[in-house]
Amino acid sequence: MSHQIITDLAKRYTTKHYDPTKHISQEDLDVIYEALRLSPSSINSQPWKFIVTESDEAKQRMHDSFANKFQFNQKHAKAASHIILFAHKTHYTLEDFAKVVDKGIQDGRTQAENREQAFGSFAFAEMNTDKNGDTSHWTKAQTYIALGNLMHTLARLGIDSTPLEGVDHELLSEIFKDELEGYRCDVGLAMGYHHKNEDYNAALPKSRLALENVVTVI
Repeated sequence: MSHQIITDLAKRYTTKHYDPTKHISQEDLDVIYEALRLSPSSINSQPWKFIVTESDEAKQRMHDSFANKFQFNQKHAKAASHIILFAHKTHYTLEDFAKVVDKGIQDGRTQAENREQAFGSFAFAEMNTDKNGDTSHWTKAQTYIALGNLMHTLARLGIDSTPLEGVDHELLSEIFKDELEGYRCDVGLAMGYHHKNEDYNAALPKSRLALENVVTVI
């Protein structure tokens, strides 16, 4: 099939080794950050924070977060150009949603006189809130929407990436306490440019199940 989207997705793969001498340009970073901001979420909740490790000091902290487990991902902390932590709010409240509603009024999406009506969507958040006010199973799911959105964005930009579910949320909560501000991170994304000699995955053919095995049209 000949289509730019398919070309992007066929070319992308999970990078195993990064070239630490190569860095993402600020021009591309601006696109990346805006793509994150524009990611969709349930009821437009946007229950997330995106923490980006760029400085040597931040990369060292990221490296240290693998002290207890998931050491196989530690190599990416310093070799990748950047790592993004996809953090979610574990207790998403009506006050949080009010910020979304009021921004919608500011942007002209919602009329000011319809403000109270706009809160009707929050019923879906309430459906996903337990008796202790925990919404994490729902808010965490939103971060994966942003993750998928960004992975395709990076493919379009010709930037390599590695999704990192192997992160230690407990250590991250300690080491990046000031940046996370109580949000929890269970997934990250390393990004940069693969190492020509060490990234064995770069030259391997892509393998997926046949279309008829995964798509059913009724």
